[in-house]
Amino acid sequence: DAFVALPGGFGTLDELFELLTLKQTRRMEKPMPVVLFGTAYWRQVIDFDALVRHGTIHARDVDLVHRTDSVDDAYDWLVQRLTEYALGQPGPML
Repeated sequence: DAFVALPGGFGTLDELFELLTLKQTRRMEKPMPVVLFGTAYWRQVIDFDALVRHGTIHARDVDLVHRTDSVDDAYDWLVQRLTEYALGQPGPML
C-alpha cells in the first residue's frame, strides 16, 4: 500500500525509479504513497531539482515523493494519504 525507501544502493534505486516511473506515467491504477527516509542522503544521491531544470521530469513530479527524517512525520503523512485513497476524500489533518 506504500513504499518507504531508506538509504540504499542500486537495488533500492532500481525499485524506487521503477515505482516512480509507473506513478509518473499513470500506469499504476492504485495510488501508492512514497516516502524517502533520510533527506541528506536522498538530496545527495538524487537531485530532483536538476532533473526539472534539465527538462527530464516535470516540476510536479517532485511531489511524487515525501522526504523526511522523522518517523512520526512519515507515519502521519502515510496515514493521511492512505486514508484519502481509501475513503476517496482528504483524511484527517495530522
